[in-house]
Amino acid sequence: MATTFADQLRSLPDEALGALIQLRPDLVVPVPADISALAVRAQSRNSVARCLDSLDEFTLLVLDAARLSRAADTALTSVDAILQLTTEVSADDVRVAVDRLRVRFLLHGPPEALQVVGAVDEVTSPYPAGLGRPADYLDVQAAVLVADRARLRRTVLAAPAGARAVLDRLAAGPPIGSLSRDSMAEPVRWLVDQHILVPISEAGRAPRPDGELVELPREVGMLLRRDTGPLGSLRPFPPIPEAPVRDLKAVDSAGTGQAMEAVRATEAILDALATESAPVLRAGGLGVRDLKRLARAAGLDEASAALLVEITYAAGLLGESEVNGSRAAGSTAQDVFLPTGAYDLWRATSVAHRWAVLARTWLAMTRQPGLIGRRDERDRPINALAPDAERGGAPQARREALDVLADLETGAAPTVEDLLALLAWQAPRRARGRDGAHRDAFSGAALLGLTGLGALTSYARLLLVSPEPDEGDPLGVHPEDAPADAVRALDNLMPVPVDHFLVQADLTVVVPGPPEPELGAELDDIAEPESAGGASVFRVTPASLRRALDVGYRADDLHTLFRRRSRTPVPQTLTYLIDDTARKHGGLRTGSAGSYLRSDDEALLTEVLADKRVSAADLRRIAPTVLVSPRPVARLLGTLREAGYAPVAEDVGGATMLTRPKARRAPTRTPRIAEPAGPPVLAGPRLAGVVEQLRRGDIATRAARRAPVTVRAAQGQAVPGLTAVQQHSQAMAVLQQAVRDRAKVWVGYVDSHGATLSRLVRPVSLSAGYLRAEDERGESLHTFALHRITAAVTEE
Repeated sequence: MATTFADQLRSLPDEALGALIQLRPDLVVPVPADISALAVRAQSRNSVARCLDSLDEFTLLVLDAARLSRAADTALTSVDAILQLTTEVSADDVRVAVDRLRVRFLLHGPPEALQVVGAVDEVTSPYPAGLGRPADYLDVQAAVLVADRARLRRTVLAAPAGARAVLDRLAAGPPIGSLSRDSMAEPVRWLVDQHILVPISEAGRAPRPDGELVELPREVGMLLRRDTGPLGSLRPFPPIPEAPVRDLKAVDSAGTGQAMEAVRATEAILDALATESAPVLRAGGLGVRDLKRLARAAGLDEASAALLVEITYAAGLLGESEVNGSRAAGSTAQDVFLPTGAYDLWRATSVAHRWAVLARTWLAMTRQPGLIGRRDERDRPINALAPDAERGGAPQARREALDVLADLETGAAPTVEDLLALLAWQAPRRARGRDGAHRDAFSGAALLGLTGLGALTSYARLLLVSPEPDEGDPLGVHPEDAPADAVRALDNLMPVPVDHFLVQADLTVVVPGPPEPELGAELDDIAEPESAGGASVFRVTPASLRRALDVGYRADDLHTLFRRRSRTPVPQTLTYLIDDTARKHGGLRTGSAGSYLRSDDEALLTEVLADKRVSAADLRRIAPTVLVSPRPVARLLGTLREAGYAPVAEDVGGATMLTRPKARRAPTRTPRIAEPAGPPVLAGPRLAGVVEQLRRGDIATRAARRAPVTVRAAQGQAVPGLTAVQQHSQAMAVLQQAVRDRAKVWVGYVDSHGATLSRLVRPVSLSAGYLRAEDERGESLHTFALHRITAAVTEE
């Protein structure tokens, strides 16, 4: 019969061992040398805490029942003992929860002699289910009181109203209350005098009458919970909210519209930064004033704009570029935020693909934009893109929030409060303190169009699916195009891109759907955007036509473009406006002197020279048809165009230079997306390979033990069974178990002179790279460096 924890693991069939590894994949990262090392890892604090984080409320309460029902002498419990504490619910539901704990090896041993893994007590509250410690542990007189059940009931019933209120609060948990050392409140004084409450020290060890803390003994708490049960309210099943169910087509339609709006707003933000970059704050991040400017440009509130700014930076669409400061002599270079070259590539893809990039980045980025605008612990505001908004747990919080929606009925649209309650039941330890992150996740999903009308969209479900490893992918390495199904689904839901528009008599241009990339680029040149949505609206203005002429269009090109693209007759007013703008365009020529301005129209040059709006250009006449300026050509062109003139640049030969201005871009940078949290998915051949590796390692370790090498003991005697080839991981397992059991072990170690010695000790602690242990007579405490320990064997 398997006795030790490692022996119980070793006796498992391959299927059961594989199930344990699937439920606790951190146990094999990296793969342990053998089963003994696996057992050590399975009992470690970090692994046990990680496993507990994934358990639901009911299973954790059943584990508390196992802790409460342990026998004082053996520390063992049983399924029957657990059932006695959970009579309010079905025994079958309790057995299912016990099985969940056993298959994860948080409980181990036969049903009639179950043992709780030691680390459970170390990483959980010392008060299981909110109940205090036994009375015989706290105080002798309290133990005498609770031993007489009838007397205990009479004493509790006789409690004054104020004292009964204190009891009810402590019975609900936690069972600890604080006292004033100078004056004890009358109700509490009465309870202490009756030994219903026990004064304790802050360390919770030695009782003292004038202590600052009091504790409610476990037996009293269980008596006070007689109506609700010893563990309180038990909910074996999740609190599924009664939510309205939306039609999936309506959900997808609303989500698709929001996804298109998110893409449009992202482009507006990055275009605004390309036009006017934003400086990087000295402490890092984007200033409040610049964030407000970007929010206005995108037509969003500041919180939504901050979210999109964070996503674009994490996706590598936005970056930092160094520009030379020119405000004062000797000024240093200054970093500014600008779109990167990746933005141009991203913009050339379909709307669905652009959305998928934003959505995947949001899911994986370790930033929490909901913190932006709040204050940190030093009462300083948290800015967008500042280091203070970094949160390593943000990706997991988003996954949890969307997974809880995905598990509900298709089209279900519960309230945020209902979803938070469901999350708190599914993983109470993990959900604790994450309400803010989960709320941010739901609002972010709505902004990006992953949800519509409060329900999860069909394409968002496809985005959340992680394909299981198959025979063609035994290592579980998923391809980069994993969201291809989501992109195709969103593409099918979006309006078909159009290649035409409708020109109205008031010079507005209506695009009845998302424009094709080529049409979108043309509209950017020839018109000003007015509104976006399913049908976007642009307006043709003299300024937009001058912009088109500036990038190389001729009047004939514009006439042809409008005739080819418009499904309505081109208004005569637009034809006249194009011809009039083209006729004036290029009437002024500029070059470098700094720069010069020339024209055959002397009166026009006289008008420009007298115009106060262009005084910043410092123009002066050097000939009847020529003006010069110390400003660069680009600066002179911009000043004249802002004043309403239509100059063009020319080269040294006098030929007109009509080119599209080069977009300002920051250097391309790697997207700041974290690797998926947690261990990789294990299944199929990969899982079988891990199990086989563990079995082989176990066989090799056992074979090595068959060649014993006697080690010289400190006092000269031989140490039976201590071998020099014993695995270091096995020695750690023996030492950890000895710390728990307070058992004596023979420790083999190498001293500072290189000699191999051994000593019989009783381990006290194992941490920070050192073993601290008492010698066999308990007279002194020895410290051993773990890297010098060669073996450890329990005393026979």
